[in-house]
Amino acid sequence: MPDLDTAIGTAPATPAVEGSAAAAILLMLLDESEAATILKHLDPDEVRLLAKGMFDAANANETQVEQALDRFVARSRTVSALAIGADTRIRTVMNQAVGNVRADNILAAIAPQRSAASLEMLRWMDIDAISGLLASEHPQVGALILSVLVPDIAARAIETLDEGLQADLVLRAAQLTAVPAAAIEDLESVLASANVGGQRVAKQAIGGPSDVAKIMKKMPKSLSERTIRNLKKADRQLAQTIEEEMFIFENLRDLDLRSLGTILRGVDAAQLAVALKGADDEMADLCLSTMSKRAAETIRDEMAEMTMVKRTDVEDAQKSIMQIVRQMAASGEIMIAGAGDDYV
Repeated sequence: MPDLDTAIGTAPATPAVEGSAAAAILLMLLDESEAATILKHLDPDEVRLLAKGMFDAANANETQVEQALDRFVARSRTVSALAIGADTRIRTVMNQAVGNVRADNILAAIAPQRSAASLEMLRWMDIDAISGLLASEHPQVGALILSVLVPDIAARAIETLDEGLQADLVLRAAQLTAVPAAAIEDLESVLASANVGGQRVAKQAIGGPSDVAKIMKKMPKSLSERTIRNLKKADRQLAQTIEEEMFIFENLRDLDLRSLGTILRGVDAAQLAVALKGADDEMADLCLSTMSKRAAETIRDEMAEMTMVKRTDVEDAQKSIMQIVRQMAASGEIMIAGAGDDYV
């Protein structure tokens, strides 16, 4: 006769409830209005994740509910009571101490920066509505909007705009480095708020060639190429910088071995050795695997003989190789595929 425990069987252990699953269970335990209030403070991706988790939470058993509650209580113990409503209390004290104007100037320089509600709203808007904003607002405001959007959304929003406006927005967005906090909070008054009375205000870094390059990589090939051509007419150096950011040395990992080998055969061995000196072992092994054993050993020997190599020398060598890559892609010798094959 089999053992009683074996015959009856043992119930499988309930998996631990963590992360969004625990949060979803807690939301299901709250009143609808309370849960909605919490969700209002989250970004779209978090809301979507929790919404999915709430459907799953409907089937949670008693053990999982207890785990979620225990997790919440444990995490709550690490939150200081001083943090609750801290922003409001600090601002009130500062206003009473030095007056509203001085308090605003002081807090603008030292308070933690957060995305303004106006920018958060952009994440919830559909593509057509965003395109409408880009088309109707001043290009500088449009550039600000473009810079804070997720790259693939920005690429789709700009796709339907007039060709001249596309180039203007991309140029302005690429030239952005920092914008006063007042301008971030109020898109309608971005120009007026940029330099209010010459006051020094806290600034939030946005835009620039790197962000624009991410947007360009999400565009269809024909649109990205046309935009780059138009951008070169306005600022050739900036256009070149964006092109460099669109496909960097690390992106060589994304190429098939045949294309990678074709590229590296056109690179000087000494230059490649310097470029790989600044790369990780995996990258070096990948590149050298496309060569003959003798050629790979030669480059490894050169790398081993190097002592300290300047970061600028490594970057220059990598940029030179990427220039070869772009030339070969333009001539059709190799194919460079971006996200979703939008940029090739």
